[in-house]
Amino acid sequence: MKILIFGAGALGQALGCLLAADGHAISLVLRKRFLDIVNEKGLQVTGIFGEYRVEGRKLHLLEQLKNIGNQEYDAALITTKSYDTAEAIKAIAGMKGFSGPVVSLQNGCGNIEQVKNCFGPDRTFGARVITGFEITRPGEIRITVSADDIHIGSGTPETIPPFARKLAGALTHAGIPCIAVKDIYQDLFAKLLYNCALNPLGAVLGVHYGALGENRQTRLIMDQIIDETFAVIHGLGGRTPWPDAAGYRRIFYDKLLPMTYNHRPSMLQDLEQGKPTEVEALVGYVAKQGNRLSIPTPACSMLANLVRFKERTSKQNA
Repeated sequence: MKILIFGAGALGQALGCLLAADGHAISLVLRKRFLDIVNEKGLQVTGIFGEYRVEGRKLHLLEQLKNIGNQEYDAALITTKSYDTAEAIKAIAGMKGFSGPVVSLQNGCGNIEQVKNCFGPDRTFGARVITGFEITRPGEIRITVSADDIHIGSGTPETIPPFARKLAGALTHAGIPCIAVKDIYQDLFAKLLYNCALNPLGAVLGVHYGALGENRQTRLIMDQIIDETFAVIHGLGGRTPWPDAAGYRRIFYDKLLPMTYNHRPSMLQDLEQGKPTEVEALVGYVAKQGNRLSIPTPACSMLANLVRFKERTSKQNA
């Protein structure tokens, strides 16, 4: 397959490396600070799924999509932070000759809806990724933990188009387990529960996920965040694999949290580097939708404000 990966940070570089090493033609849109190093040294992925390398000359590296001419990609994958979704969509939509599927592999909620608004439901796909990727140095990515396979689904629920199976098969064959599913929205809401409970709180407190589960006080906070997020999901008419918040908490504490025990929140890593976070697509999203639906979300609202405060102060100190 010929695949464009837009926003090649840790996730995008890892997928690009694995797919290119497996014989696919990969174009990466990545920041200048990565581009020169990747071009010179290539990409390397290590961690729980094994070791992979690809030379820079086997990748098509781009800083932007302007003036690249007609490109008949089989797919475009968006791996940017959620706050850059609109920019990625605009750039991809502006490519001449591209009429293929567009896949959001991003954190939080609201991304796949933006893709669908631009490209239509038939070209829209989403993916749920509950795997930890870290850039140890430019061009070198470590896959640290994984709570489940990647799930890929269509923008139209209850269908599994051939492309979803094709991309899932390509990723699995390349080395990262992936399956096609009928309802990606259910998976994205399930990930929202997981991410809201762990990512912002770990970022504010400066600890890895496991530390949050070992303390009674932080468990009480996570319990309330899960309750509020579950209520908002149901208020939106969404579904999850669990009948209620209590059912999810059992899976969360018994299975999901232990599997990602040592993972450092991506939001914490962003704060440490003075970067924006994805708070608005996580607890900020829950608080905003809760306000719109008249569903109380005091814990999510407070946590979102704390992260916003940390964003401003970390940026000033960076």
